[in-house]
Amino acid sequence: MQESKFPHIRARADVARHRVRGRLAGRARLAVPATVLAVGAGLAGISAAVAGGPTEAPVTAAVAADQQARTEAAQRADRAERAATQTTPATPAQPAPTTAAPKAAPTTPAAPKTTTAAPKKVTPAWVSPMPGAATTSCFGQRWGVLHAGVDLAADAGTPIHAVGAGTVVAAGWAYSGYGISVVIDHGNGYLTHYAHQSRVAVKVGQKVAVGQVIGYEGSTGDSTGPHLHFEVHQGALWNQINPAPWLKARGIAVSC
Repeated sequence: MQESKFPHIRARADVARHRVRGRLAGRARLAVPATVLAVGAGLAGISAAVAGGPTEAPVTAAVAADQQARTEAAQRADRAERAATQTTPATPAQPAPTTAAPKAAPTTPAAPKTTTAAPKKVTPAWVSPMPGAATTSCFGQRWGVLHAGVDLAADAGTPIHAVGAGTVVAAGWAYSGYGISVVIDHGNGYLTHYAHQSRVAVKVGQKVAVGQVIGYEGSTGDSTGPHLHFEVHQGALWNQINPAPWLKARGIAVSC
């Protein structure tokens, strides 16, 4: 009997609930609070109308609790949407720091190439009077007469060299038996004599260097064939000494 007393009121409450649910689902979240307030007012009227009936109190309380929960949910959604739609001012992009390109290290000029100079040719102080010649006779007695020099033989016309630097004191047919000869004073107490030449290449008073050509091998004077008769005079002319040890002392080998 109690449930059929106000059937039209219960039907209207159900319709109101369905409408509230449809409007909450179909409209934007910002419109939810206004709709909830309107529905709340209608439900309050319904509750006042059925206040006289004791069986309608539980329905009204359930509707009010459901409405309260929906209202709180709508408010939370509204706050979330407002927070999301707030525009955060963009932070202006900071310009990238410009790094200056490192300066290139100064180039060190290449060191000039050092060219090793060829060693200077050292001219010896003394040389052989006729390099490559064969020794055919040494200093000493020969046929009962002193052979006062060393004989060196090569092909006729072979150049003859000054054994050391000095000054020419005789040149040509100067002494009997020696044929064409040259005498050089070395200025150190020694003189050298080159006899039996075919011709001379220097003259008296001329300064000559070590190794300079002074004449050519021949067979003039008391000679039996082309050769050079070489003598060393110590201290004065005609004070002959053995040329072999004298030459050896100056680095010139003689097979005597």
